[in-house]
Amino acid sequence: MSQPFRLEQGGRVDRSRPLHFRFDGRPYIGFAGDTLASALLANGVRVTGRSFKYHRARGLFGAGFEEPNTLVQLETGARTEANLKATQIELYDGLVARSVNAWPSAKFDLMAVFRHFKPLMPSGFYYKTFIAPNWHWYEWLIRAAAGLGVSPRQPDPDRYDKQFRTAEVLIIGAGPAGLRAAIEQADAGHQVLLVDDQPEPGGCLLHQAQEIDGLPAQRWLDAQLSRLSAMDNVTLLPRCTAFGYYDHNEIQAVQLLPEGPVRQRLLHIRAGQVILATGAIERPLVFPNNDRPGILLAGAARRYLRQYGVLPGRRLVIATNNDSAYAVAHELRDAGAEVLAILDMRATSPAQAAAVAAGFEVRAGVAPTGTWGRPVLSRVRWHGVTEAGQARPQDTGEIACDGLLVSGGWNPTVHLLSQSGGGLRFDERLQAFVPNRSVQAECSVGAANGDFNEELAVAPLQAIDVSTLGETPNYSWVDLASDVTEGDIRLAAQENFSAVEHLKRYTTTGMMTDQGKTSNVNAIGVLAGLAGKPPGAVGTTKFRPPFNPVSFGALVGRQVGAFYRPLRRLPSDALQRQAGAVMEDYGGWARAACFLRDGEREEHAVVREVTTVRNGVGILDYSPLGKILVHGPDAGEFLNRIYVNNLRTLQVGKCRYGLMLNEHGIIIDDGIATRWDENTFQVGTTSGQAEHVTELLEEWLQCEWLDLDVIVEPVTTQWSTIMVAGPRSRAVLQRLGLDIDLSPAAFGHMEARQGHLGEVPVRIARVSFTGELGFEISVPWSFGASLWQRLLALGRPEGIIPFGIESLMVMRTEKGFLHVGSDTDGATMPQDVGFGPIMDRKSEDFVGRRSTITPEGRRSNRKQLVGLEALDTTVTLPVGGHVLSESSGPASKLSQGWVTSVANSPTLGRSVALALIEKGPQRHGETVRVYDNGRSVPARICAPGFYDPQGERLHVE
Repeated sequence: MSQPFRLEQGGRVDRSRPLHFRFDGRPYIGFAGDTLASALLANGVRVTGRSFKYHRARGLFGAGFEEPNTLVQLETGARTEANLKATQIELYDGLVARSVNAWPSAKFDLMAVFRHFKPLMPSGFYYKTFIAPNWHWYEWLIRAAAGLGVSPRQPDPDRYDKQFRTAEVLIIGAGPAGLRAAIEQADAGHQVLLVDDQPEPGGCLLHQAQEIDGLPAQRWLDAQLSRLSAMDNVTLLPRCTAFGYYDHNEIQAVQLLPEGPVRQRLLHIRAGQVILATGAIERPLVFPNNDRPGILLAGAARRYLRQYGVLPGRRLVIATNNDSAYAVAHELRDAGAEVLAILDMRATSPAQAAAVAAGFEVRAGVAPTGTWGRPVLSRVRWHGVTEAGQARPQDTGEIACDGLLVSGGWNPTVHLLSQSGGGLRFDERLQAFVPNRSVQAECSVGAANGDFNEELAVAPLQAIDVSTLGETPNYSWVDLASDVTEGDIRLAAQENFSAVEHLKRYTTTGMMTDQGKTSNVNAIGVLAGLAGKPPGAVGTTKFRPPFNPVSFGALVGRQVGAFYRPLRRLPSDALQRQAGAVMEDYGGWARAACFLRDGEREEHAVVREVTTVRNGVGILDYSPLGKILVHGPDAGEFLNRIYVNNLRTLQVGKCRYGLMLNEHGIIIDDGIATRWDENTFQVGTTSGQAEHVTELLEEWLQCEWLDLDVIVEPVTTQWSTIMVAGPRSRAVLQRLGLDIDLSPAAFGHMEARQGHLGEVPVRIARVSFTGELGFEISVPWSFGASLWQRLLALGRPEGIIPFGIESLMVMRTEKGFLHVGSDTDGATMPQDVGFGPIMDRKSEDFVGRRSTITPEGRRSNRKQLVGLEALDTTVTLPVGGHVLSESSGPASKLSQGWVTSVANSPTLGRSVALALIEKGPQRHGETVRVYDNGRSVPARICAPGFYDPQGERLHVE
């Protein structure tokens, strides 16, 4: 197998180590040190991919992370990875890859028929087309056509890791500017961490023949690396890509580890100072049919030549608007390629005269205006252009060639700076956006700051206007990755999507895997020309992480399988499983949904459990319920500011239900608060919110109310809590041997007591979430399993059973008790759940109060909590079903709310539900329709308490 475009010598590859690989089913050969891209180019593979929307043939365009075209599916089976850039895959023996978005291959793609429909699929067409008669008619086809790579269907067998590091100075980029900065900072005594995305440091020095400090590039590089290796305060991480810059100078990076037990490592780096030495990205030129295979960036061609010893073609044309491409012309000719012509958009420059003197054919004031080839480039057409970029019809010519190298100037790589919150300005000299303002401890150096080693003399940023030739800009590609043309941008501007952020989303410019690295600035240039503004006035979008795609494996690390979300276990976990518990995830805890007996289904178990608790007694391990101690002289005042209702007046030994809001007046949690003594309260939270509420309380104390003398201590896992519920619950507890009087006269509803069970401290609260007589008894966590066993043994004469969360939810729905998160959403305020009068009676301020009395809070048609009964008692109302008016007309089709909770009540013999409905409490008795997925069920609005509305069951003697 030959490599027709590989030079006999040159490059940094190891020719003594041939590597065999397959691409699109065909075998090829490369060398150690190649990337998949350089090996494909060496083997003459010109068509390496298909475009996203129109399946146009595409070839290699870049040589690094800027590559927009050549995405591949790497390997097969469990280790397959989708949508990797061939330019970033280090070649290894046995590598298997195939092109994505093409079938059966990139060279012959049956989906290429889509290119004929381009006039019917302009930018934004999907927003206008797939709405009638129904989106679901088209969804399956669009999803099938839009996919690129394929995710693995087997578990990933590789290991990934995470690491947290700190650095006095973090330098991103090990090119010449980064190496200089590293030595300077290390000499100053700082601990330096230097990260670079390449396998070896050097950056552009690996493929440029320049001199630095009077030394050839390689000799200078070797000298700097020798100095750095001798410094014990410098750490160099190769193959490490910084992809995100976050607050407080946190950088996230992913390091590839080709050898060793870990495949990739995610790094969270906190740095005292960040130095961005990320270099620059070459810009393409925008002209008709500028996307054919065989068209590359000039800088990429230079890298393939000098780093990999590969020619981009034999007969080449170079099109440029700046001086940087002239060095490429010299190096390619020296390597044996024929440089047929240099097309320079500028009328004159010193580089032109030097090139003519060196024997190159230079055509000044001209630009490419079209290409031909099926599918690989075979011919380039050029026209003379004015300073405004307009093509002159009579000044034209064509050149037969097999490669076109383009250079439209250089954009500093400012993505991380933008992510950090920094600002940019448009540099007229470079015709590029450069760093202007830092908001974190960061600075940019070298090309990333717009400091180039040579005067580029860049022509104005603009697309080549071919309208004078009678052509449209519909095939002048601005974003190769997203298939966006100059015509698409013109259409977006005509439809008033002229703000740069709107343009991005309407056209999808810059939203593919390359994140617009070769397209964003040209898109801004086109938009600026249409608006008659300078590019600086148009501005840029805010770059977002990740700078380069990151695998899910690296993000997840070792949090897979059982470690993905480790479930916390109850003290009685093993005992519950032995009793037939069906364990599920409730708020991060493994809790029993129900307890199955032989041959029993879950719905039957729930009926049995509910019936037993309503008529006898049951127990439930309630330990995950959040428990937070709030202690101090100002504890009452503090909690009074936190909760909607008044907790400062709560008496010792008493309990009170309360709601907690955020600053927007929205309900975020509820629970029972207990006062143990004058200065000590215990706040109850929902199971999933315990940590969040603790952090919230601490934030208010540490950031807002520093004058309050209060300590907050989470004690959820210090106390195991067992709920004992049902009319026979007191009888069971009285056999326990507590030193607490449990009689009704001594221990009323919503009261709490402390005592002992033998030598074990005990806390009991008489509260109920079932609507029955109930107690919550707490002992130290290590005694929880013993308490569970003892209660079951003592309760046998009463027919005691364990019951699960699903049964509890049925009973609380029967009672109409609120469940935050199910019966509330991100707009629910206290007045929507019946707490309006309580708020009105409280004179003191509390968190969120002001928001509850805004015009939005006082809106008369707010959705409020009510009960809902199906008129047909045999029908179950659908959870999430929308509530519609029973009247006819257009208004009857508008949703007035939705069903939040539903229970098939074994107690009442019918389905009951809770719902959030507009003006709900004012509409008791009204008949409505509940609509869900084409089905409409008549129902009646009622009060939410279906079972024992007077609460008499709470006081059973």
